[in-house]
Amino acid sequence: MGDTNKVSSEWKEVRLGDVISIIGGGTPKTKIEEYWNGNIPWLSVKDFGGDNKKVWDTEKSISKLGLEKSSTKLLNKGDLIISARGTVGELAQLGKPMAFNQSCYGLRAKEDSTTNNFVYYALKNILKDIKNATHGSVFDTITKNTFDKLSINLPSLDKQNKISKILNDLDDKIELNNQMNQTLEEMAQAIFKEWFVEFNFPNEDGVPYKDNGGEMEESELGEIPKGWRVEEFYNIAEFVNGKVFKEKDYCKINKKLPIVKIAELKSGITSQTRYSVEDIPEKYFLNNSNILFSWSGNPETSLDAFIWTMGKAVLNQHIFKVDKKNISKGLIYTILKYHMKFFKEMARNKQTTGLGHVTVKNLKEYKIPIPNEDVLEKIEDVFKGYFEKIFSIHLENQTLINTRDTLLPKLMSGEVRV
Repeated sequence: MGDTNKVSSEWKEVRLGDVISIIGGGTPKTKIEEYWNGNIPWLSVKDFGGDNKKVWDTEKSISKLGLEKSSTKLLNKGDLIISARGTVGELAQLGKPMAFNQSCYGLRAKEDSTTNNFVYYALKNILKDIKNATHGSVFDTITKNTFDKLSINLPSLDKQNKISKILNDLDDKIELNNQMNQTLEEMAQAIFKEWFVEFNFPNEDGVPYKDNGGEMEESELGEIPKGWRVEEFYNIAEFVNGKVFKEKDYCKINKKLPIVKIAELKSGITSQTRYSVEDIPEKYFLNNSNILFSWSGNPETSLDAFIWTMGKAVLNQHIFKVDKKNISKGLIYTILKYHMKFFKEMARNKQTTGLGHVTVKNLKEYKIPIPNEDVLEKIEDVFKGYFEKIFSIHLENQTLINTRDTLLPKLMSGEVRV
């Protein structure tokens, strides 16, 4: 990268619809079992979005017969997917071939003009314009005509590749960090299961407790190590629910405190984020490393535990801020992540209109075994270490995201030269 300049005369403005192929999706008939659960990933809007460039996995899959007997299409590795209904403008690049539903469009660059990589970043840069160009009475929608209303600036293919590489390198590092954190999470969960479920934590000799004759005693949960106790989940930490915001609580000027809803936990601070006045109780404030538990929404996509890394903010309702009591943050976070599958099942069993909830009452009714102080003191540092590593990587990703998002408009306009 060199000095900054206005858009070079080498760049040309083109209609987006002229440099991409637009591909429609579809859904095989749900009542025909042979069309489903095959080896072809089938994308819907819930499978992608936020700050992740690539999409690798889907909740559902279809069979070859389902592909042949429906209007869905198979996109290639590297093609783009954009949500056209509901949550409009979510965007990703396919990590492998996938089919997709009718709420999305597949996009493929015309190779004589541009590349999928460049189009991805050009689209990221004009997402606000995309949302302004959508139309519909119930949901905003993207149609094929939407792409003819949008324009992008194209330099030479050589410059497109150089620009894309700068941004893609940042996204690759973000993805690598996400993979590292996933591995750390899995390692922490495996140790937690071994120590807190199988009860093979290191005894005073450093060998697995239960497998080496550690004394067990009966409890309402079955056998647990002698000296452990059964505790209400609600008592392991302080659970503070977010604020119920009214119109008077929203700040329209001097925006300083973003309001964190589930959308912010999944996609970060965006142009859709609302801001709070500063005169609210301190218990609702968020700072980096706070643990958050989103307890309401679609059990598959909304219920989860998060570590906050985007600075001072304010918490909205339907999310608990989880502060430590007598157990360290690292262990609390690990306990939350491990038991989330049970909370999701709990919420799934009482869904209404696609939503489920985990309430304070549920947290009080749900019981878990907790070690005595001597055992806790010996093993908590392990989970503290995992938590600190995961948090540190999340912070690094936030810096990478900010760098990418700052560079994006400058690179895509030619203001920063390559």
